[in-house]
Amino acid sequence: MMKTELNLQDADGFYEQLLNAHEGLTTEQSEQLNMRLILLLANQVGDASVLRDCIESAKN
Repeated sequence: MMKTELNLQDADGFYEQLLNAHEGLTTEQSEQLNMRLILLLANQVGDASVLRDCIESAKN
């Protein structure tokens, strides 16, 4: 089941890390970073039905 309530211990810190990771990158490098991060996080989730729900939720 997809979590819909905030589950990050430090959401602001994560957001800052994410912004910093993109600093100085070209658009293409930034897109590649996002793709690699998505795959790494998806592997952490591991549940195909949760990932499917996340994809559908992100589309809306």
